[in-house]
Amino acid sequence: MRPYRSIALLALPLLFAPVAHAQKKPKIVILATGGTIAGAAPSQTDAGYKSGAVGVDILIQAVPQLKEIAEVTGEQIASIGSQDMNDEVWLKLAKRVNELLATPGVDGVAITHGTDTLEETSYFLNLVVKSDKPVVMTGSMRPSTAMSADGPLNIYNAVAVAADPTSRGRGVLVVVDDDIHSGHDIIKTHTTDVATFSSGEAGLVGATLFGKQIWYRMPVAVHTKNSELALASGATSLPRVDIIYAHANMSPDLIAAAAKNGAKGIVIAGVGDGNMTAPAFDQLKKVAAAGVVCVRSSRVNGGIIRRNIELNDDQAGTVASMELNPAKARVLLQLALIKTSDPKAIQGYFDRY
Repeated sequence: MRPYRSIALLALPLLFAPVAHAQKKPKIVILATGGTIAGAAPSQTDAGYKSGAVGVDILIQAVPQLKEIAEVTGEQIASIGSQDMNDEVWLKLAKRVNELLATPGVDGVAITHGTDTLEETSYFLNLVVKSDKPVVMTGSMRPSTAMSADGPLNIYNAVAVAADPTSRGRGVLVVVDDDIHSGHDIIKTHTTDVATFSSGEAGLVGATLFGKQIWYRMPVAVHTKNSELALASGATSLPRVDIIYAHANMSPDLIAAAAKNGAKGIVIAGVGDGNMTAPAFDQLKKVAAAGVVCVRSSRVNGGIIRRNIELNDDQAGTVASMELNPAKARVLLQLALIKTSDPKAIQGYFDRY
């Protein structure tokens, strides 16, 4: 009997050995704000739809494959079309993103958003998020009820990028149509095409295909945890900044009206290299002298607006937007005005951010 007893004793460690557990999946929180990605239409081919009609839980349920790549939960921040995005939602969203990223168990955040102002929200978060954990935004050009809706795969890829450790430190990213953009560079270029988004001359940050990433570059502008720009605790609004579109025979009246009605900053969507009519520029110099911070950008959505090319910024007291288009220039100016109204200091932000 002794041999059998010995074999049994040798087997005991195997019986009580710890069971190997499957590798823990990253924890990703999806924050939903509405938009076309949560839109619903009467039929699969109806062009008319209501933005933000579908809740975050339904969006998650529509992509059951998410559970294969991450532990996913969702929260509803807002249910609006992004044409109605506003300071209140931005502040609420930024606060919640920072809270979640400060939680040890959360590995990243994905955000669903309408495409109309996605480029502005992504850049806003790129400036105020205080973590190097991934923040990945996505949207869609077709509502959730449409034939061949693009939202489900965009959500899957956004969560995959947010769950990828190599996404850390790249700032706020936007994942749409298998492309990975920087929140700093992305712009919307087409009213309805699913390939509407572009990163222009800067180029893509990377690409994703069914959750597998390839990276092309690291964003170089200051962002997220290295940003000096921050939101005051309990802030409920941001400084008012208006955008005024330049055109042939542009009148100076709108510039004067913006300043009179409380704008702390004005961004000119200038022609060409940030230019405008002589009367408009004369008025801009007047409001700049009165303390309104004035930024020259361009309506052409490409290129860099440098100082003192055709118009003398040093003499006028104006700021050159560098590579930021009018929408993004407005975002940076709003945040810069929280810290200072000195045009020279604000030019420094435009040079770095």
